[in-house]
Amino acid sequence: MPLGLRSKKKDKSKEAFKLVESEAAATAPAAPAPAASASRLQFHTQLAHGSPTGRVEGFGSARELYAKIAEAFGIDPGEIMFCTLNTHKADMDKLLGAQIGLEDFIFAHIKGQRKEVEVLKTDDVLGLTITDNGTGCAFIKRIKEGSLMDQTKMICVGDHIETINGKNVSDRRHYEVAKMLKDLEKGQVFKLELIEPMKAFEKLEPRSKGGTLPEAKISRGRETLRLRTKGPATVEEMPTEVEEKAIKKVDELLETYMGIRDTELAATMVEAGRDKKNPDEFAVALDETLGDFAFPDEFVFDVWGAIGDAKQGRL
Repeated sequence: MPLGLRSKKKDKSKEAFKLVESEAAATAPAAPAPAASASRLQFHTQLAHGSPTGRVEGFGSARELYAKIAEAFGIDPGEIMFCTLNTHKADMDKLLGAQIGLEDFIFAHIKGQRKEVEVLKTDDVLGLTITDNGTGCAFIKRIKEGSLMDQTKMICVGDHIETINGKNVSDRRHYEVAKMLKDLEKGQVFKLELIEPMKAFEKLEPRSKGGTLPEAKISRGRETLRLRTKGPATVEEMPTEVEEKAIKKVDELLETYMGIRDTELAATMVEAGRDKKNPDEFAVALDETLGDFAFPDEFVFDVWGAIGDAKQGRL
């Protein structure tokens, strides 16, 4: 692919965040006016630690959704750490991303107990995967088995990283927090202040028995509500099998080149290449929608190849 055809805001190398993985909700492209029904859709919601069932509607982004949930339960939006779909458990495989099935039930996990932990950095690789909720709350999505962090039992999946060595990182994006952890000096002790998701026993109110869904029920309807950072939400068809294969491959390429795993970002990239005729058109489309990432040309070319392989049935 010809180089220099796209303007880049900054360079990113394969080593950028190699030692600490990170994930985040993708910045989605602007969209045309939504279907009339999108703004009228209602979703059932509960606080994950236990609450009556509420209803939310009229949102187009994760930030707006969190504000609606907070309004429904009389809490501050900043108290919401993340949401899961169809389970009240802090199941990182059920995290709410940019798409919500029209029958999905939303559980909001709010801030609970604070804790401090000191860790001696004996290894360059900490073994954490970090994501964020898109509204200024970075939290731990995975802890690699056998890693340094896995041996520190006070650190748990779902914990929000509030401070690193006394520096507040509550409003930092996932990749910023990941880089700060990566840059910590080996052989030194560092301190983390963490916040756990609130658990049911921390509140006296019992979990509502009405309106909850069975743990195993996951919506597989043909339509989803697509949340967008820019532009209104839209009702869309579920990704096709070809698109799902392309998304999986692009997600793997993101890890190889940039050290992050992010299915929503991968989905946005596949969407950007849906009607493009060549890699140059695709590169321009990526710059228009995801320019802040400044993807290397080699990476863009490989992503274009993965999309083509999926379309041709080679994946």
